[in-house]
Amino acid sequence: MTPAAAPSMPMPSGPDFHCAAPLPITRAPAFAAPPGACDAHAHVIGLPPAHPFVAARSYTPPEATPAAYLANLAGLGMARGVLVTVSVHGDNNRLMAETVAAHRGRLAGVAVVRPEVSDRTLDVLAEAGVRALRLNMLFGGGTGMEAMAALAPRCAARGWHLELLLDGLMLPAMERQLAALPLPVVIDHMGHLPPLGTARDAERAAAIAVMERLLATGRCWVKLSGAYRSSRGGPPWADTVALARRLHAAGPDRCVWGSDWPHVAQSVMTFTPGDTLDWLGAVLPQAGARNRVLTDNPARLYGFAR
Repeated sequence: MTPAAAPSMPMPSGPDFHCAAPLPITRAPAFAAPPGACDAHAHVIGLPPAHPFVAARSYTPPEATPAAYLANLAGLGMARGVLVTVSVHGDNNRLMAETVAAHRGRLAGVAVVRPEVSDRTLDVLAEAGVRALRLNMLFGGGTGMEAMAALAPRCAARGWHLELLLDGLMLPAMERQLAALPLPVVIDHMGHLPPLGTARDAERAAAIAVMERLLATGRCWVKLSGAYRSSRGGPPWADTVALARRLHAAGPDRCVWGSDWPHVAQSVMTFTPGDTLDWLGAVLPQAGARNRVLTDNPARLYGFAR
């Protein structure tokens, strides 16, 4: 595995960084979500001592309860959702798994485990509704890319995929390794790339080309999410629309959307979850293309009944 470089985007500095709480939805989204629509990326967060935070975390978030998550899902008009274990909980998947299991068929989960995880633990997670494992090279507390070789075959044996939260500028060095994996991979947040107009524009272009080639293989997916993490400005994050459209054009059947609620690692909250859905409407103004991203694609990726 190629050693990880310093992230191309500034990361929060540690436990003393207290991130802002999400804002409520105060208006209807700009378009009505289709039947069966899915928010394919969000988190629930518990508070210590019931839900401990890892010491090596990159930020300290406020609570994001299952009840608040479900209310947000309803406010967006989403019938389904995918919960990803947040990095501050390390490999403690309890809150995520309990929430998913309590809403079987409506929710699916993405877990974080260590390479030495037991088969029994993986089986319990599968029974709860977990459909993937996440590797994370950006925020403290997660399992890093060095675990890929150990975890990929165990995911593949269960019909799961790997979800990658990574610095997209590393993708050219990882392309052959990712293409050779025995299972699908999902790239979080459009590769978490820096905005246009930096000294790393050439590297950014190379990373986008890699994502396009991986999408063309039919075994890579991309989450059209986290636009606010890759933008120079506030909503509607217009400088990210071209990237999202390029990725969608390269793999319209392998793009899903996520709100990324509760939008962790933000010092000030300047947008609502509805703004993230409105952004998708700007990326894909045609309802047919949006409906595929919101309903058809996540149903296939996460095994929701159609």
